[in-house]
Amino acid sequence: MSDIAQLEQELLAAAAAAADEAALETVRVAALGRNGSITALLKTLGGMTPDERKVRGPAINGLKDSVTAALGARRDALKSAALDARLATETVDVTLPVRDAPTDAGRVHPISQVIDELTAIFADMGFAVAEGPDIETDDYNFTKLNFPEGHPAREMHDTFYFPPKPDGSRMLLRTHTSPVQIRTMLKQKPPIRVIIPGRTYRSDSDQTHTPMFHQVEGLVIDKGAHLGHLKWILEEFCKAFFEVDQVKMRFRPSYFPFTEPSLEVDIQCKRDKGEVRFGEGEDWLEILGCGMVHSNVLHNCGLDPDEVQGFAWGLGIDRIAMLKYGMPDLRAFFEADVRWLSYYGFRPLDFPTLAGGLSP
Repeated sequence: MSDIAQLEQELLAAAAAAADEAALETVRVAALGRNGSITALLKTLGGMTPDERKVRGPAINGLKDSVTAALGARRDALKSAALDARLATETVDVTLPVRDAPTDAGRVHPISQVIDELTAIFADMGFAVAEGPDIETDDYNFTKLNFPEGHPAREMHDTFYFPPKPDGSRMLLRTHTSPVQIRTMLKQKPPIRVIIPGRTYRSDSDQTHTPMFHQVEGLVIDKGAHLGHLKWILEEFCKAFFEVDQVKMRFRPSYFPFTEPSLEVDIQCKRDKGEVRFGEGEDWLEILGCGMVHSNVLHNCGLDPDEVQGFAWGLGIDRIAMLKYGMPDLRAFFEADVRWLSYYGFRPLDFPTLAGGLSP
């Protein structure tokens, strides 16, 4: 625990020493940003044993609460000091409208918000976060995932390929985050419990598709993993993410090269006046694909299907963000329109937690 206590002292001292809001924001990002020191500690919870998590979990969450409170208190003090300084030196034209400070006007993009929500939900279930490169090899993106030669997904109309190398091979922009599953299984021994959020690329563009979009996939590899576990995880995720007490889900047979059996999942919903509400109604909406990891994929990663098995699932982050927050057009996500972001964005310090609520 000494490392947590030392980190807390350092961050509290840095917050107290921040001379202005820009410096304080730098401290916040270094501590609580996507690659911050406290965020890194939170990501380790998924890889801990239950006994370790009981000890380290409260300490890490206590560190986060302490630093967040210190940042808020310091920000209030800086604002008060800045106001006093302005009142002492400036003449204010009271007929002009008051403008928000840049730090107040800034917003977190809905994609970043939803990724934080996903991470919070699955971390509570014991999942770690895995990441990988956007530029992939054909082997990791297709071959090791049991895509046979000549499969339509390998063709140019779906995949963005780079120019051929001297040996004839070509790199590509990954068409899904599944290559990270391969990388994880190659370097980590079971049991494995990871989620994989990230950017993916396909040659497609319309109201509900863009050439670059975001996916999150989950992977569990263990000796006793089975479809019952998969169904429970997906049900608990949907209840937590859409913030409803109960959901009904429908699993339909499907086909994916890397899973067998493969399933597509529909969730019960109600469509009313252009809105989609979950946990009620008589309609169904397809939300994700899943299945048991194909034995060929396990073989390709050096795992014995007679010893271990696993399941995986994947869904579009952009799509579930649209469903949850009522956004009608996917293309607006990437147009950098400040007016759109000010309407749909989230305040920077409103961190999603299961205890405090995912949606600010």
